[in-house]
Amino acid sequence: MMNNTVTDLPYIIAGPMIRRLLPEQMVLWLVTREPLNASLTVHYMEDQVISIPCDEITQTVAVGESAYINLITFNAETPLPENSWLSYDLHCVVEGEERNLRSLLPNLMYEGELRPHFVLKTQLNDLLHGSCRKPHYPSKDALLRVDEVLDNSKNSIEQRPALLMMSGDQIYADDVAGPMLSAVHQTITLLGLRSESIPGATVGNCGELYQSKHCYYEREELLPHTEANQDLRDKFFGGAKKPIFTADTAHNHLITLSEVLAMYFLVWSPQLWDLIKLDVSGLSDKHLDRFLTEQKEIKQFSQGLGQVQRALAHIPVYMIFDDHDVTDDWNLTRGWEEAAYGHPFSRRIIGNALIGYWLCQAWGNAPERFPVEWVDTLDTERDELVTQMLEFESWHYSLPTSPKLVVLDTRTKRWWSENSLSQPSGLMDWEALSELQQELIGEQSVLLISPAPIFGMKLIETVQRIFTFFGKALTVDAENWMAHSGSANVILNIFRHPKTPQNFVILSGDVHYSFTYDIKIRFRENSPDIWQVTCSGLKNEFPHKLLQLFDRLNRWLYGSRSPLNWFTKRRRMQVRSRIPEGQPHNRVHNRSGVGRLLLNDVGEPEKISVLTVDDREVVFPERRRL
Repeated sequence: MMNNTVTDLPYIIAGPMIRRLLPEQMVLWLVTREPLNASLTVHYMEDQVISIPCDEITQTVAVGESAYINLITFNAETPLPENSWLSYDLHCVVEGEERNLRSLLPNLMYEGELRPHFVLKTQLNDLLHGSCRKPHYPSKDALLRVDEVLDNSKNSIEQRPALLMMSGDQIYADDVAGPMLSAVHQTITLLGLRSESIPGATVGNCGELYQSKHCYYEREELLPHTEANQDLRDKFFGGAKKPIFTADTAHNHLITLSEVLAMYFLVWSPQLWDLIKLDVSGLSDKHLDRFLTEQKEIKQFSQGLGQVQRALAHIPVYMIFDDHDVTDDWNLTRGWEEAAYGHPFSRRIIGNALIGYWLCQAWGNAPERFPVEWVDTLDTERDELVTQMLEFESWHYSLPTSPKLVVLDTRTKRWWSENSLSQPSGLMDWEALSELQQELIGEQSVLLISPAPIFGMKLIETVQRIFTFFGKALTVDAENWMAHSGSANVILNIFRHPKTPQNFVILSGDVHYSFTYDIKIRFRENSPDIWQVTCSGLKNEFPHKLLQLFDRLNRWLYGSRSPLNWFTKRRRMQVRSRIPEGQPHNRVHNRSGVGRLLLNDVGEPEKISVLTVDDREVVFPERRRL
């Protein structure tokens, strides 16, 4: 146990982070060690100041004795000005003394700032995007490049990006390093995060879990695949001893809500790391080498979090989940869903991850979507809240920007296979896709956020289809838009519909490499222009030699004139890959980075690039059409 008193804890534990930002609304997210007693000031037009007591505009959720998640929603009576410098401050009463952000977090400001500055832009001419940020992956953190971009643009409104879109896997709940799990457990103690019972598990509550000999690097022994689940295995996995949580890296899979929340606090802010010791006491010798290797990466990751916190305080940040925010293979097949939601332990794990996603990600995307009653049932009616989370149908959202930003939920509205438990589900069902089409009608251009690329590498999709044919969809994560004929046909028909936008820019992540495709509909004079822009990961990469092989084979087998294209579901679409600048033999780029997209006023890309962690900018220039 830690000996720290409450006053040893920083007042602000995580954040502040700008979330939703429109002329009529500004939303801030932060975590404090006690109920927020503060006022918000918004500064604009040099001498204009709006000041509002936070207790009038803040929703607060107590998640521990010294942990309060706050969502501040400022609704402006007069629209905030666009394309001009704005700034904000929080004047907090701490131990009887009023302190502002500069006093509480002196490193939060860029040089010359008295408080965080930002720019409101509804014309999305410049934005950043990325996904897949695994803390212990052996590369730098691409969010440091976001901080660099904002620092370099602190005196230029024109060079300031409009927003940062994080399109999935903001945390890896199913792939946690041993040192990070240790930091998570120390955070739980430091903040007094809530305990809970664990239904259907061999450990009855948090205390038993944390004291289990399988707590570190052996959680697959605790996850639902024991003899009690033989019927599930026989039904879904053919009797093989394969867990419902199928990630090969599930050795430290997060289980409790407190673990999930602590993970979020630790990956976005540096405040708690000074109170944490990444020692190896009590660890089995067989895991020692792995712990020490991961320790180096986690230490480097934590050292950059001051810059990450600063960046997220200066630019609107929007988010959507993908599988690793909850668990690998999340809702991949109908059989997986029946197995996972039919067992109380796996159902609770998924529910806890979704509650964490709601509190730390989704809440800020669209605050009005989430029932206030959820706050009251967090501690008292957990099973009921989990059920409400699993039944919730409004994780997707859009922004009234130009072009319109439409963010897809490709995880919870799956199109089940009617023929097989093991066939991949479609990423969106017919009803969700019909709703999407209605939202797109009448728009001239749109930014479509699909965590998984709609137009991916055909060779990899073919490999996944072969494995699926033999009932091994889970083995190769066979979840792409073309894996299910229903969802594939409907999404392609949306692009071909005469009333949907003329310009589609699709932003995606998921795959751990970056690429850009220019797409047209074959044999049609007035084809819409479609761009598939994929940037992944922020801190993750595809196995390099394997990707080189796939890229080479994909060029040979599925080049623009290859007859094999006529055997794919995209045979009526002409897909041309862009060549990353300086890499004439590649069509993909495999280096951690954050994407940057520059658009003209009608929503057409003027520049597509990746800002890599080795301080380069890799541009995907337009190819001259023959």
